[in-house]
Amino acid sequence: MTTSFSTLSRRQLLAGAAGTLAAAPLIAGGLGLARAQTAAKPVRIAWNAGAVCSAPVGYAIDKGILAKHGLAGETVNFAGSTEQLLEAIATGKADAGVGMALRWLKPLEQGFDVKVVAGTHGGCIRLLGSKSAGATKLEDLKGKTIAVSDLASPGKSFFSVLLQRAGIDPNTEVDWRVFPADLLALAVEKGEAQALAHWDPDAWRFLKNDDLVEIANNLTGEFANRTCCVIAVRGSWFREDKAAVKALVTGLLEASTLAANDPLTTAQVYYDTYRPKSSVEDLVAMLKSHTHHHHPLGDALKRELALYAEELKSVQVLKRSTDPVQFAERIYGDVFS
Repeated sequence: MTTSFSTLSRRQLLAGAAGTLAAAPLIAGGLGLARAQTAAKPVRIAWNAGAVCSAPVGYAIDKGILAKHGLAGETVNFAGSTEQLLEAIATGKADAGVGMALRWLKPLEQGFDVKVVAGTHGGCIRLLGSKSAGATKLEDLKGKTIAVSDLASPGKSFFSVLLQRAGIDPNTEVDWRVFPADLLALAVEKGEAQALAHWDPDAWRFLKNDDLVEIANNLTGEFANRTCCVIAVRGSWFREDKAAVKALVTGLLEASTLAANDPLTTAQVYYDTYRPKSSVEDLVAMLKSHTHHHHPLGDALKRELALYAEELKSVQVLKRSTDPVQFAERIYGDVFS
């Protein structure tokens, strides 16, 4: 019998943690939305409905997990860059959101009034190379072109770090070239690039091309226990109603745990409700490849955020003057103390 996440103490939450998205809004509220009773507090959650790794958000709403915690959740869907999600939170178009830490850290450095309150999972960003172009490992990419959806892509940021560690200067010895996200694999196929960096579900679908091989992902090596996606909330909401923020985090992390323990049910609900391009079978495989059991809080999350900040400084994404530890302390919001 699985213990309900809502029954866990803060100490257990932290112990588990230590062990362990340019577009306008398209949709407000998911199909089959489970609405709470009239006494429940409304909460608007910004997300990208096409991001398979956010399937637990839909599950938490559609199956009443958030309602159980006293929240009437509804989604505000954004397609494209997850920076739009962060802007929506900061400007009050949404109360909270789920997105990629590596997309959000730069604008957070610039002062957005948003708090990162929890990690949700790792493992949804992939670097794929062309076998026919001889790009099958990191060392092969020196002097090569890597296709990305934009130059602030989380894939570019993350794999810049890995390339640097492999002795390749990601700013001078690799050519990062922008293509539409759904045409990244075609760019490689046409020889306009020899590798691509992107995230699921597109990256997973691209792997069906026999010429493409996965060189690395954001669970490679020491990153195996690092979160890539996080829950963030509007700063004013955090300061004014920490109890509601705590309820949101508890509900979403409960759904994440369910996704880890029963990916088929989560995938089926996501497929039935949001009709993604991927099959249920592929959705299950993707969820299994992610680490939905890893959702750090407290010092564990601050440590991961500080590590990312240090790494992004090393590849010239964040300012040299940014102190990673102080930065992580400033952007983190503790709702369990």
